[in-house]
This record gives sequence, structure tokens and C-alpha cells, in this order.
Amino acid sequence: LTNLPAVTSAAKNDDEGRGGGSCFEQGGQHGAVQPFSDEDASIETLSRCSSFSDAMSVAEEGGEAGEETAQEDLQYKLKVFIDSTVDKSAKTRQGALDGLKAAMATRILYEFISDRRMTITDSIERCLKKGKGPEQCAAASLACLLCIQLGSGVESEEVFKTLKPIFKNILLDGAANIQARQACATSLGLCTLVAEDDILDVYATMESFESLFMRSYVKEDGSRPSLNPQTTLLHTNALLSWALLLTICTGSQVKAVTHKHLPKLPRLLENDDVNMRIAAGETIALLFELARDMDPFEYDDWEPLCDKLNSLATDCNKHRAKTDKRKQRSVFRDVLKAVEERDFQTETIRFSTERMTIDSWVRKRTYDAFREFVGSGMNYHLQANEFIRDVFQLGPPMLVDAATLKSMKISRFERHLYNAAAFKARTKARNKFRDKRVDVGEF
Repeated sequence: LTNLPAVTSAAKNDDEGRGGGSCFEQGGQHGAVQPFSDEDASIETLSRCSSFSDAMSVAEEGGEAGEETAQEDLQYKLKVFIDSTVDKSAKTRQGALDGLKAAMATRILYEFISDRRMTITDSIERCLKKGKGPEQCAAASLACLLCIQLGSGVESEEVFKTLKPIFKNILLDGAANIQARQACATSLGLCTLVAEDDILDVYATMESFESLFMRSYVKEDGSRPSLNPQTTLLHTNALLSWALLLTICTGSQVKAVTHKHLPKLPRLLENDDVNMRIAAGETIALLFELARDMDPFEYDDWEPLCDKLNSLATDCNKHRAKTDKRKQRSVFRDVLKAVEERDFQTETIRFSTERMTIDSWVRKRTYDAFREFVGSGMNYHLQANEFIRDVFQLGPPMLVDAATLKSMKISRFERHLYNAAAFKARTKARNKFRDKRVDVGEF
């Protein structure tokens, strides 16, 4: 960013209150200011869990004095970014939004953000209402990261009450920018999960998503709707957000949703778009998982569904891209096992000295939703973000000192042997489920 304005009083607003409670209970010298870079991600400051900082690197940079200088530089950058979100230049506003997104995705900034949450919320609201497509997309993503930083409580509820009507207006406005609608479909889902305080409002938001993705259902006369790729992507995002909110619904609501949508969702498996097919498959697996927890559960079209899933798991259609087919086959092997055998392919996420197991479709949908916004910072948030740790039932953040971390590091040779063994085991496991005929005729 260039020609960024000086810090104004708006960026120094330090007194906006705190609280808690929701539907998803929890939990220097300053030169020219540059946008956030990967190098900045190593500075872990302004954190309720500041002990996660690497003491060794702090010492190398000058001990406490170096850390204090880095913290001042970080605060100064963030304040300038907040001020720049109201700049006259769209390019400057876009850069400021991206800078704030990068900061929130890679560190815990609760104390800094809590005091300025309504200032940031006003900027997001202005960008959503007056900005163009890319700026609206960045603002929608920033709203999610803001809620993730604040956690589930009164603070995030205040933010969401301001932004929810705008999200819904853009989402349901057929004349609005299609990229902005796609971004709002994703952001509205996660913000509702984090900050909505009334389960009835959750159901109302789910109905808004239904009004979109149901347009991709096969019509009563058997014909398939003709939609352009961008509209299909909007419907895909709406379906995924709907599935995310389904994970926090009551048993009676899950039963009603299963009765309404499970007979129709399999027809989305015939969609021409691979992402829609995959989203439909994962949603079907999620519905089966939730419905089987209730008695009794019966599904009449069992065999046709399994045949369709098996066909997608071994798809050799020459008219589809090879990358799409590989991605699709991998997902639908897991979906087929979930429907036929009630099995889930568990995945282990390692971060610092801890591990988390993804052992259900509910957990997978929730993890994927957070990772979409946090990106490469997901492991750090799993380690340090109290709200995300509460969502995945990880307990309070663990405090590990630098000496312990250093003693736990393995040698380069040991790491090489471990990776080679893991690769061999993974290959053997995948070969069990890989149909040897799937690549015939593809080249």
C-alpha cells in the first residue's frame, strides 16, 4: 500500500465493552507501512496466549526490547489498515482489508480487536454496501475472521447483528455481483455458527440457503435446470453452509430436514459441476450420520443410491477432466463407505505437541469451514484460539516452553525415515480401495 493515511482517532478507539453467550457456547521506529507478509506471521503478539511465542527467536531479535518493538510495529500497521478501509481509493481499501485478513488468520489478536470491533464492523459494512465484487468478497471474509477472533459471545453477536441483514440482502439479490453473493453464502454460514444466539434464527438462515441450492434440484418433469458455472458455484456454497449449520441442529430439525431433502439430494450427484457433486455427496454422508443417531431411520432408495455412489467412486468418463475425476473418486470412496458401512476414514491433524482426530462427517465439515478462512494459520488457531479449541473439545491452550519444544524436535535423518515409512503405509492403504481399471483409456 502507498500513501496510507496517518493514524486517526477512529483507530485509537479503545473502549467498547465485553461479554459472552451464544447458540454455539464456548467458547520501534516506523518507516513506510507495507502490507502483511509471510515474514510478519512469525511475530506472535497481542495474544491472550502470548506464551506460544518462540522465546528463542525473541532472544535472537533482542529479547524483551525486540518483542516490544515488534508489538508496536504490529499495532501501528493494524491501525493504519483500519484507517485505510475508508480511503477513497478502492485499491487502498482492498489492500487494507487483505492486510487485516492476513493478520487475523495468522495470530491471535483478541485484545487489540475487541477494543476496536465496532470500528472494524463499520468498515466491513461500508465495503459490503458500497464496494465492488473483490472488495465485497474481502469484507465478507474479514467478517468471518473477526467473529473467529472474538469467539462465541456478546461481542461477536453485536458484530453479526449489524452484518447479517447485509449478508442476506446480497445473498438473495439476483442483481448483485455474483462473486459477492458466493462470498456471502460462505461467510453467512460460518458467522451464524459462531455468533447466532437464537436457534430459530439459525433455521431461518438455513431456509435462505435452501431457497438457493434447491434451484439446482431436478425438476418434477425430470429435466435438469440450465445454470451457468458461477450460479452453480453459488448454489454449491449455499449447500455447504447449509450442511455446516445442520451440525448444530436439534434432533427434531434433523429429522424434518432428512425427510425433506434426502430423497432429492442424490439427484445433485448427476450435476455437471464436480464441486457440486462432491458437496452433495459429503452432505448425503453427513445426513446419514446424523439420521442414524435417531431411531428409527429408514431410506427406501438404498440400492440406487449405493449404485450411484459406486459409479462416481470409479468414474472413467472420458468427457471429464482427469484432475476432477481423481478428486471425485477419492471423496466418493469415503462417502460410499459412510453410507454402506457406517465407516469414516479418520484423519489426524498434528499441531505443536498435540493431535486432533477428524473422526466424523460433522467434525470434518466444521474443520473444513474454519480452514477455508484461516488457511495456513489453522494449526496455530487450533493451538492458541480458545474458541476453536472449545469447538473441537481440545481443552484450554497448552503452555509449552521453548526448551521443551526444542527437546522434542527429531533429527533430519529420523524425520526422513518417518516420512518414508508413512508414505509406504499410505500407498498400501490407498491401493486397497483403488480400482485398477479406473485409469484405462484416460491417456
